[in-house]
Amino acid sequence: MTSQYRVNYHLRAHKRDSFIEFIKGMLLTPFALPTQPALAAAGEEEQGAAAAAAEEEQANAERYASIFGSIEALIDEHRQCTRNQIPAHSRLSKLVPAVGTFFTPLPLQRAFLHINRTNRISARRHVPPSFNDIRRILNMAQVLAIAPSLRLVTFDGDMTLYADGQNFEHDSQLVLLLVRLLQRSVSVAIVTAAGYGNDAPRYEMRLSGLLHGFKKHRLSPAQVARFYVLGGECNFLFRCSPDYRLQFVDDSLYDSSLRSWSELQVQELLDVAEAELSACVARMAINARILRKPRAVGLVPQEPLTREQLDECALSSQQALLKFQGSPAAQPCDVPIPFCAFNGGSDCWVDIGNKLIGVRILQGLVGSPPHATLHVGDQFLSTGNDIATRAACCTCWIINPQETHHILSELDAVSPQP
Repeated sequence: MTSQYRVNYHLRAHKRDSFIEFIKGMLLTPFALPTQPALAAAGEEEQGAAAAAAEEEQANAERYASIFGSIEALIDEHRQCTRNQIPAHSRLSKLVPAVGTFFTPLPLQRAFLHINRTNRISARRHVPPSFNDIRRILNMAQVLAIAPSLRLVTFDGDMTLYADGQNFEHDSQLVLLLVRLLQRSVSVAIVTAAGYGNDAPRYEMRLSGLLHGFKKHRLSPAQVARFYVLGGECNFLFRCSPDYRLQFVDDSLYDSSLRSWSELQVQELLDVAEAELSACVARMAINARILRKPRAVGLVPQEPLTREQLDECALSSQQALLKFQGSPAAQPCDVPIPFCAFNGGSDCWVDIGNKLIGVRILQGLVGSPPHATLHVGDQFLSTGNDIATRAACCTCWIINPQETHHILSELDAVSPQP
C-alpha cells in the first residue's frame, strides 16, 4: 500500500534539491533546541536583555558555523573518494545518494559567517535557515573557492541576465561587471535556450545593451574575442568581433563532435516531443500552440499557465523521449541523443542537446577545466535547463538578475585585480 506521504513526496520530488534539503535538516536542530524565547524587559532590565540576546545570537552563529564546518569535511572526503573513482563510498553519498561532483572545495563555514553578517540568520527565532538561505551560502562558498583560478563564466539568459523574454538593457548594472571579467582575461559566454539558428542580428538585438557596453568601455579586440554566445542550448555558436558584432562560428572551426547526431535522428526525436506536447495540450485542455524549430519544439501558451501545468508538460515530454530512446530510467544527459525538456517559466520547450554539451564545447574552446569554470543560472530543478551543467563545472543558482549582480559583485571583490 502506498502512503499519502510517499505519494506527496513523488509529486514534489522535481521541486527539491536533495543536498540543500540535507543541509536544511542538519541546521534544524541547532535552531530549534537551544533557542530560548525572548522575555519582555523594561527599564533597567532592557540592557541585560539586549546583552543576553546578543550572546544567544553569537552562540547560534557558532552552532551553525560548526555544522557548516562538518559539511565541508564531508565534501572534502567525497572529493577524495571521487578522485579515487569510488564516489559512492563516501559518507556524503550514503547520506545524500543523489549528490554529484564537487570540482572545488566549498568553504561553507566562511561563506555562512560572511552572509550572516548581513542577513543575521543566527538572530532569527521563528524562521529556521531556509532553502534560499542555504542556496545563497552555497553560491558564496563557490565564489570564494573559484575566484583565484577562474577562466570561464557562462550564464543563462532569461531571468539570469535580464527579465524573462526581455532584452539586455543598456542601463543594466551587469554591464560593468561583465566588462571587468573580460578585462581580467576571463572568458564570458551566454548559453541560452533561445534558438535563432545562425541569425546573428536576432541575438544582437537581445544583447544590444551588453554589446553597446563593450563599445562604450572600448574593450580591445583581444578582450571582446573572449565573449561568446551559444544558442539553442549548444547548437549555434557566435563570437564577438572587434567591431562589437556577433559572428557565427561554423561547426568546422571547433570541435563539435559532442553533437554527433544525424538530421534524421533529430527530426525523429522532435516528432516524438511534438506529439507528446500536443497530447498534453489535449489532456489538460490548454490554450496553446506548438512551435517547431530546426533543433527544438515548444509549447507556447496563449494565456498564462500554472507552474504545475508547465512542469507536467516538461516531465511528460522527458519521459516520452527517454522511453523512445530505450532508457526510461536514465537521465536526459545519458541517452544516445541528449536533450533538454524544461519549464521555461511561461512556456515549455524540448531542445536537442543541452547546456552540459554547450559548456563542454566552450571549455574546449578556451581551455578551461571544470574547477576553473562557473555557470550561473536560475533553472537547477529537474524541470530546468541549467541542472545538466553540474556534471561539467561549478555552478551558482540564482533566481533573478539582481542576485546575479550580487554574485558578480562578490566575485569582483575577491578576484585578483587586472
